[in-house]
Amino acid sequence: MKKIKPKILRPGSRIAAISLSWGGPGTILYRYEIGKRQFEEEFGVTVIETAHALRDADWLAKNPEARADDLMAAFADETIDGIISTIGGEDSIRTLPYLDLDLIRKNPKVFMGFSDTTISHAACFKAGIVSFYGPSFMAGFAENGGMYPYMTDSVRRTLFAAEPIGVIEPNRAGWTVEHLPWENPENQSIRRKLNPCTGWRFHQNEGIVEGQLFGGCVEVLDWLRGTDHFSAAGDLRGTVLFLETSEEGAPPSILSRFVRCIAAMGILEGLNGILLGRPGGGVDPHTFGEYDDALCKAVREEHGLNDMPIVTNMDFGHTDPMFVIPIGTKVRIDSAKREIAIDEAAVTKN
Repeated sequence: MKKIKPKILRPGSRIAAISLSWGGPGTILYRYEIGKRQFEEEFGVTVIETAHALRDADWLAKNPEARADDLMAAFADETIDGIISTIGGEDSIRTLPYLDLDLIRKNPKVFMGFSDTTISHAACFKAGIVSFYGPSFMAGFAENGGMYPYMTDSVRRTLFAAEPIGVIEPNRAGWTVEHLPWENPENQSIRRKLNPCTGWRFHQNEGIVEGQLFGGCVEVLDWLRGTDHFSAAGDLRGTVLFLETSEEGAPPSILSRFVRCIAAMGILEGLNGILLGRPGGGVDPHTFGEYDDALCKAVREEHGLNDMPIVTNMDFGHTDPMFVIPIGTKVRIDSAKREIAIDEAAVTKN
């Protein structure tokens, strides 16, 4: 089903910062404030906080309804043009009973975040609107020593331009997962060490497929199984599923097990392709191939889907910098050209 696209962001837009899971800003306020400032200066927007965005982590953990109320208020507020998560966490799923999908559907606007924000993206997908899997204020926009151009270029092309996004290029400048503890403000000025980029891996040599994007952090998607927010098999037929693993460094087996589950649910065989982000956490880069092998074996050897395009080691998720994925738009995978493109705009001018 075609999704409703939100309005374009422009210089002067008002963006709501929201804490849907962990109370990161209330725990490490300076980190949030740096992300807010760097985002405002780069894009010429104004960031305001939702009512409970800066509350302490313990209070937010005890009040999932208040977190959901913040999200509903931000969607309903006509003076707010976009909503971006401050940070992820692990319990956004507790907000689901308090969400009003009709309100979201009637008030489409840019909504962005990643990791545990997968939960809220699933709600937006069910409500029928395009949302954006991308950086948050504390992870991405608050990057040590300034934001990465690869990420800011993607944000600008995806959220601030009502034109086809076009070909998405791999990041050539290097990637990082180096952990410099946020609790120490002195670390903020230290640039994280970059690993050389090896490009994306296309596990098929020919063919062109298209499909609507859906997905997120695989651990969080797995929590949704059995709920009415995990789309039924028919809803995902013809989609391209994107997956990535969290900073906890999940083993390759999480991919094979997830594939087996969605196969049993009747979802796998209806997919048009799978995109996999570079493994997150402290995973040894020399073992990245094991994640590829686990995914490809489960899809092809175990379930016989030899023609399904699979692209791995991509620049989204829990490594930096990342590109923005507009969930609900159509992606094109050209395996022969080693090319991935979104041949439509993700936002509208009106």
